[in-house]
Amino acid sequence: MKLLSFLAARFAWTPHAASAAADPGVPAAPGAMEDCVVLFLHVERADAEPARRASVVRQTVKHVRWQARKRGVTRCVLHSFTHLGAESAEPAFTRALFAELAARLAERGFQVAETPFGYTNAWELAVHGEALAKVWKAVPSADVPDPDLPDGAGGGGA
Repeated sequence: MKLLSFLAARFAWTPHAASAAADPGVPAAPGAMEDCVVLFLHVERADAEPARRASVVRQTVKHVRWQARKRGVTRCVLHSFTHLGAESAEPAFTRALFAELAARLAERGFQVAETPFGYTNAWELAVHGEALAKVWKAVPSADVPDPDLPDGAGGGGA
């Protein structure tokens, strides 16, 4: 998985157009969230391997918790953004991984929102100024150490 995360004062989205990956049975509604971590996520084909999937979920939750602590926020927005890598996972797997991430974050006290899956969106994004308010990360597999996070950055116990 590749992710681009922001500590946002405000993030708002308005669905623009459906792609082939959109679920026609799910209405696409606009939304907004303030004081939150915004995750632009590119789920990759390799993330579907069972051992890697567990690692990706665990490390992504740790990353959100680490970044959220920088400003004491407890809200998060998940947005599928397939422009961060080359090999995208199947849409059904990506939706399932998003559901798992949302559930794990909610278990840890986060209010989680998702932009409509499979839609292009217009955005309003107000990002805080500090360097750690904008982070790009390649989430490694379980057997690869993570050089991008300082020791303890994940907070343990994800």
